[in-house]
Amino acid sequence: MIEVVVEVGTKRVFASAVEWPGWCRAARTEEGALEALDAYLPRYAAVLSRAGLPGPTAASSFDVLERLAGTATTDFGAPGVEACAEREPITASAARRRAGLVAACWPYLGAVAAGAPATLRKGPRGGGRDRDAIVVHVEDAEQAYARRIGIRHREMLATPDATRAAIAARLGEASDGSALVERGWTARYAARRIAWHVLDHAFEIEDRSTPAT
Repeated sequence: MIEVVVEVGTKRVFASAVEWPGWCRAARTEEGALEALDAYLPRYAAVLSRAGLPGPTAASSFDVLERLAGTATTDFGAPGVEACAEREPITASAARRRAGLVAACWPYLGAVAAGAPATLRKGPRGGGRDRDAIVVHVEDAEQAYARRIGIRHREMLATPDATRAAIAARLGEASDGSALVERGWTARYAARRIAWHVLDHAFEIEDRSTPAT
């Protein structure tokens, strides 16, 4: 049984594996979101391999711990609601494991981008960023995400690598489950949101690197 939280918006539903940051997919319905989560496990396994961690080999059954009321952020296309489970304390060893999973997402994106064409296939309406713009977008978002977990020192935000090192270090610390900074995110939610964003765009690059069939 894989424990998940489900975030239900009016247009979009996200399903997120509680203990596996980045394993999070969306669809129009809860059933569709869980089916997508199951379908993406082989792709998420590549991240687990990079992190050197064993993980689920099959997701035949999900245990929905919470159903969260979504917001405009949900419908826009991001998991934007913190679960009660993400306000639980986290030990140093569990935090290091979670931070390691987040950190494994970055080289996964790097490898995907390195093997992708600069110009990606467009969507039905011609939209979508090309490869380099996606990478820059992810890096820019992490500047904002870092501040949501209390990272504000200029040197920690000077480069994408510095920002990512600071994020991983902060997420690798034990926490009592409260927000890491006033009006910020808890460590567990931050790991889920940051890892999801990296992998969602990595998967996008993969999917848009091949001609439409």
